[in-house]
Amino acid sequence: MDALPGIVIAGASGRMGRMLIGTVLASDKARLAAAIQRPGHDWIGRDVGECLGGAPVGVKVTDDPLEAFAKARAVIDFTTPAATVEFAALAAQARLVHVIGTTGLEPEHLAKIDAAARHAVIVRAGNMSLGVNLLVTLTRKVAAALDADWDIEVIEAHHNKKVDAPSGTALMLGQAAAEGRGVDLDTMRDSGRDGITGARRPGAIGFSAIRGGDIVGEHDVLFAGAGERIVLRHIATDRAIFARGALKAALWGQDKGPGAYDMMDVLGL
Repeated sequence: MDALPGIVIAGASGRMGRMLIGTVLASDKARLAAAIQRPGHDWIGRDVGECLGGAPVGVKVTDDPLEAFAKARAVIDFTTPAATVEFAALAAQARLVHVIGTTGLEPEHLAKIDAAARHAVIVRAGNMSLGVNLLVTLTRKVAAALDADWDIEVIEAHHNKKVDAPSGTALMLGQAAAEGRGVDLDTMRDSGRDGITGARRPGAIGFSAIRGGDIVGEHDVLFAGAGERIVLRHIATDRAIFARGALKAALWGQDKGPGAYDMMDVLGL
């Protein structure tokens, strides 16, 4: 059993943390090495299986990432930007594969993550699903085929507990559209319209966010031309698709050299 790669799950009590723990425990290709939760959380010191309402699994929740990383070969991290930056530095020191699904990362966070990738494998993606990454590829190709007379709008919907907007996946799609068109997304991005905004700027890539209920994740890329529209769509109905993708990335990275990778690399797209 110990020959299987040990996986650490950061943010064990969160929506994705719970799903990731279940996915690793059910896998015959990896083992759960540790589960991390923030200091002071009532799960600390308890068996993670019991925390999830099941039988003990022999892994206690810890608030010490150094202790956790010493037992493992990879960490999967869907937490917060500040926590992810801390985990990136520690994972690089331990030479662990670090799979990052955290969203809301700012340029200063990304710079620190890129620095850590000089010493360890980091796989970072706004979305870990096969379908979304295919959608990214299609978005880039369609954007490249259509000129600026076609307006591009990325529309995303998520549950009412999501704290950042646009979603990481929406930004992936917007970046793909910008690359297809050969423009800079930061320059052409159009978000948060409200009030008298004036006419749409030619060539702008727009973003719209919906928050409500328990929506797992829905993303549309709308290409709107004169008299016709093209809509590329992905709908996620089960959060397990992201957990399976993250575990696939953690296993894929085991024999790779240090560097920054994404799910396109993992999936060979």
